[in-house]
Amino acid sequence: MKQKFKSLLCLFLAVIFYFPSFSQSGRTPVKAENGMVVTSHYLASEVGRDILAKGGNAIDASVATAFTLAVTLPSAGNLGGGGFLVYYGSDGHKTSFNFREKAPLAATINMFLGEDGKIKDNSNHESLLSVGVPGTVAGLYKAHQKMGSLPWDELLQPAIDFAENGFESTYNMNWFLKWVKDHKDDELYAATAEAFLKNGKEIYNSGETWKQPDLAKTLKRIQKNGADGFYKGKTAKLIADFMEEHGGLITEEDLSKYETEELEPLEGRYRRHEIIAMPPPSSGGVALIEMLNILEGFDIEEAGHNSAASLHLLTEAMRRAYADRALYLGDPNFNIEMPVEKLTSKEYAAELREGIELKKSSVSDSANFNNAHAQYESPQTTHISIVDKDGNAVSMTYTLERSYGSKIVVEGAGFLLNNEMGDFNPIPGYTDSRGLIGTNPNLIAPEKRMLSSMTPTIVAKDGKPLLVIGSPGGRTIINTVLQVIVNTIDHKMNVAKAVESPRIHHQWLPDRTRFEDWGISPDTRRIYKEMGHEVYEGGKQGQAMGIYIDWENNFIYGAADSRSYDGKAVGF
Repeated sequence: MKQKFKSLLCLFLAVIFYFPSFSQSGRTPVKAENGMVVTSHYLASEVGRDILAKGGNAIDASVATAFTLAVTLPSAGNLGGGGFLVYYGSDGHKTSFNFREKAPLAATINMFLGEDGKIKDNSNHESLLSVGVPGTVAGLYKAHQKMGSLPWDELLQPAIDFAENGFESTYNMNWFLKWVKDHKDDELYAATAEAFLKNGKEIYNSGETWKQPDLAKTLKRIQKNGADGFYKGKTAKLIADFMEEHGGLITEEDLSKYETEELEPLEGRYRRHEIIAMPPPSSGGVALIEMLNILEGFDIEEAGHNSAASLHLLTEAMRRAYADRALYLGDPNFNIEMPVEKLTSKEYAAELREGIELKKSSVSDSANFNNAHAQYESPQTTHISIVDKDGNAVSMTYTLERSYGSKIVVEGAGFLLNNEMGDFNPIPGYTDSRGLIGTNPNLIAPEKRMLSSMTPTIVAKDGKPLLVIGSPGGRTIINTVLQVIVNTIDHKMNVAKAVESPRIHHQWLPDRTRFEDWGISPDTRRIYKEMGHEVYEGGKQGQAMGIYIDWENNFIYGAADSRSYDGKAVGF
């Protein structure tokens, strides 16, 4: 009996003293010394940690983690989507990779419109026409070729193992599995049913093992041949044949022509900190730096965290940056005149600040936009934050667009396709108050990349990365990242508190502010409304994944947003 008690006591003590580095509770960050991985799925975080522990660097871990998420988090982790990666090394080296999807060569400016000039059958979101040429595999491969240290095939193996051997299904997938079952007899979704349902017919219950043999085969081709294992050969043929059979546009030529861009990241400064962010076609970096420049002229710390005064100032900065986003931003490779240098300048921020009254809201001027607001962007994206033992940092956000993208799986290949073409402005010159916008910078053109709100960001100080942050959330992403940064720098919060704090969102039009439906007091709300702001309540905003590096004491702190069902910060 004594021996049994002794064993249980040892197990209890082991749980207490060992697991704090591997789990997180609320506003308490995970603490580690040698590395940290934070993602929206615990298995992917553990894979990234294992890669770091065996000597891999932050790029290696991001590759292994991203491929694992393509297996374990199919709502957003992907092979058939795209995204952005920002890197900041402990030696000061900074770079970024643009692997956003492209429009197919056969895409046209009016491709989603019927004879009446209106969008036909929601085709920009729910058809094979909505699928952009995927960029994820090319982006991960190029980043690894440039800066990886471990062998490529070793980084693919964990994802292959999970696809072949399976893992436990969670409640997070339940709604999608029900949708697939309801559509299993639709020819377009037959391969989706085969991939996601038990025997192609029944829903997996939470806790049951889910295997993906076709996806494992695709991953093995990528493992063996790198990016060519996706963009050429059997996988490319499977994609192109599926497209041709079901009325899609992507061809083997589209796939073979796809290239990732390595870009100089955008750089800004906020209260003696560097802001390293993604340039267009991500709108996130430009809008984020513009908002921080505006806020730098106010004493946000003195105003108080989530007080009516500070929320007012945040709203006014958001309003102005989102207006500029709609006016100016798109893919810079298509002769679009984008005044990025001006939009991110301190001088421009000073001009905008002059129009902000401290106790009265501005009015979003929509005279030139027919009372429009930017079109819907799905909140279903995912973010990875990683820091290795040397302090090198990766902030990476990638997506399929809507949750599970187009919901269409390529027959025989096992992975979901994006519906990113819906991020283009679908009707040239036409904008309405329900969400369409028709301005020129983001109109459809062959091989053009669609505008995005993804905002992978690294905050640095004295030439070293300090905060690694990003989030899913569609158009709310930029504001989520903004508030985590302000919480960290102005309000001196640890990274977990900065991530967990309640958030707001304003996107210029419609002229109203969305509050998360918890955490902001009725008194604050009343004072904020008295300033002239319209407020409505919504559910959770984003799933921020953050890491803070304490260089003085040599500790790394990670925080996985509790708004994420399966998210986890894992360090060692």
